[in-house]
Amino acid sequence: MQKLLLGIDLGTSSCKVAVFEKNGNVVAQKTGSYRVYYPQKGWAEQDPNEWWQVICTTTKRMLEENNIDASTIAGIGIDGQSWSAIAVDKKGEVLCNTPIWMDTRASEICEEIKSQISEDEIFSVCGNSLQPSYTLPKILWYKKHTPDIYAKIDKVLQSNSFIVYRLTDQITQEKSQGYGHQCFDMHTGKWDENLCEKLGIDRHMLPDIYDCHEVVGYVTKHAAEATGLFEGTPVVAGGLDAACGTLGAGVVRSGQTQEQGGQAGGMSICIDKYSADKRLILSYHVVPNTWLLQGGTVGGGGVVKWFEQEFGAAEREMAKQNGTNSFEEMSSEADAIPSGSEGLVFLPYMSGERSPIWDPKAKGIYFGLDFSKTRSHMIRASFEGVAYSLRHNLEVAENTGAKVNTLHAMGGAANSEVWTQIKADVTGKKIAVPASDTATTLGAAILAGVGVGVYESFEEAVRETVQIKRVHEPDMEKHNQYQKYFDMYLELYEKLKDSMKKL
Repeated sequence: MQKLLLGIDLGTSSCKVAVFEKNGNVVAQKTGSYRVYYPQKGWAEQDPNEWWQVICTTTKRMLEENNIDASTIAGIGIDGQSWSAIAVDKKGEVLCNTPIWMDTRASEICEEIKSQISEDEIFSVCGNSLQPSYTLPKILWYKKHTPDIYAKIDKVLQSNSFIVYRLTDQITQEKSQGYGHQCFDMHTGKWDENLCEKLGIDRHMLPDIYDCHEVVGYVTKHAAEATGLFEGTPVVAGGLDAACGTLGAGVVRSGQTQEQGGQAGGMSICIDKYSADKRLILSYHVVPNTWLLQGGTVGGGGVVKWFEQEFGAAEREMAKQNGTNSFEEMSSEADAIPSGSEGLVFLPYMSGERSPIWDPKAKGIYFGLDFSKTRSHMIRASFEGVAYSLRHNLEVAENTGAKVNTLHAMGGAANSEVWTQIKADVTGKKIAVPASDTATTLGAAILAGVGVGVYESFEEAVRETVQIKRVHEPDMEKHNQYQKYFDMYLELYEKLKDSMKKL
């Protein structure tokens, strides 16, 4: 009987569940959505219980609609969005909504910490700067602003570890999500007891740490009934969505690089030696003995999703007439506009910005509007703005000594040949697009496959599952044309950042 693998991808706006054959072929997949709540300025939160409800419903429907025998699933891997702070009590009940990666409510907490502890001391341990979007400042925010909730906290979980808990009743923390805590030692992959004490974090709240492909539990009877999965199915610890997507795009060796085109944007460079830069993000890869030097931006596919929702009525109508979708129509419109959008430059700072500027007050801007500009210009400028943010992060990484040649694209944005070519032209890098747009769920499934022995190694898993369907070579003439617009992109932020703060 063929062994199948299940990957669960817990994203920002939706979850995707997918069943794979050993060779990476998708047997079935299904998506379910949930809400992001914005109760106050600078806040962005979700209800983890809604994640679980949607995963249960989506998984059960996928299995039923495709007549999949759940007992043929050999293992389950879960990836999740970064920097959650899911507070659960001793019974495992969620105590409040979790701030997510876009949430910046802990800005003042970060300033307080910086006044008490040297930033260099923190950076020397965790390899990351102290930012409000990370997990640890959010825990300290609970402590200061919701002491009644904080007093009831038994453990603080990450998004994927919360789903692992719901499936198995096991409390875990895996290495790739450790980077959200400034008390996580990025050199050793362990909690730093001394820094926990200095930062005022109760070590007991932090779960034990496991390798991402390690089997940590088995589907319980209750979870089996809720999801349609087979009781006793092994579940591995899972990993960060960007890291699982990096694996699913075929990045397992030092120097290989993933380009992220999901809700958020950015890149992940695989390195086999510790190397940190305060402007970037450093995490463990889900592949043992490697790290990911990352650039994480808020401007990715979410920019185009926002534009389509607010201004895309015409594209939605055209999609109905042409039998396409609004994203394809927007790509076609962007393709008709010259490189550089005839002087229209977009800053994609739609919820502050993460690396490399780390400014929660940053704002999105269309600069260069005049009567000659159309909605098509704005669409292309949006694509280009995200590409500029990618280039910004790549240049910072290369200045630290990282080697980047080919980018392995993943996420929904990679389905647009126009947008992918823009990224190649702006960055001057070749971009390879794997055959599956399910790179993240595939990465989670590969973790399960390695963990339960379906694959002997990560290298074998990638050889069997990842195929490149197209390659985008950069047009260096256009790359040179983009230089002045990229310079303007950098200049605009520097000139306007003080005005942004006043808003």
